[in-house]
Amino acid sequence: MSAMYEELDRQDTPIGEIVLRRRRVPGLEEGPIYEIKIDDDLLMSSLINESEQALAHEAIKAIGDGIYDVLVGGLGLGYTAWAALGYERVRSVTVIELLEPIIAWHEQGLVPLGQELHDHPRCRFLRGDFFVLVTDPSLRDVLHPAGGYGAILVDIDHAPDALLHATHAGFYAPRALARTADLLQPGGVLAIWSAGKPQEAFTTQLRRVFPQVELHEVEVYNPLADADQVDTLYVAKKAGTIPVDPPRRAQQPPSPRPTRR
Repeated sequence: MSAMYEELDRQDTPIGEIVLRRRRVPGLEEGPIYEIKIDDDLLMSSLINESEQALAHEAIKAIGDGIYDVLVGGLGLGYTAWAALGYERVRSVTVIELLEPIIAWHEQGLVPLGQELHDHPRCRFLRGDFFVLVTDPSLRDVLHPAGGYGAILVDIDHAPDALLHATHAGFYAPRALARTADLLQPGGVLAIWSAGKPQEAFTTQLRRVFPQVELHEVEVYNPLADADQVDTLYVAKKAGTIPVDPPRRAQQPPSPRPTRR
């Protein structure tokens, strides 16, 4: 293959053919770009990841003090989980990922943060369907910890009305959101990533379940399109306060350098 483009893996999955590719763009100094596609749909790119990291930052900012565990729905290229691990007060990060190839790419070090994330002592990967695990009470024992999470971070679909699979639709309704809220500690936060501007209809659904809902628009520059784009972070907080404990010393991951590896 050309030095400018390399297909690292291609596999069939239950929701389509998934491809991991690495390419260089003339004139772009950031280094190689890693991209995940499902069929013809671009799922994630290492070129633009500010809003994926902001998902963790805004959720943890909304929680405030305390020591707690974090659940992440969707592994992707790992930016959200990595950002959460940067906080000493995050005791552990559990990442639920449906697609085995994505987990394997991290285990094999095929993606920029893969090996560091896989080997991190406070992080674990759990293969499964996030939407089923968080909304089916009979499967709650699969999740950890029993006392609940401080934050649940979700970056799977493009938006509440732009789904990777039709079966995900139920998650964005009040009943499933309420079941997800049951997994949070008092004062915990559910944060959901979405492409594009905030959606009033989904915001209304969140406010039926959570007493406090904040919307954060993250504007990022896309050098390939030479244009700005906007992503939305929905940050919904459960009533109450997470207990404040003396902070534990924990290994602090280095700042990622995902496109220069």
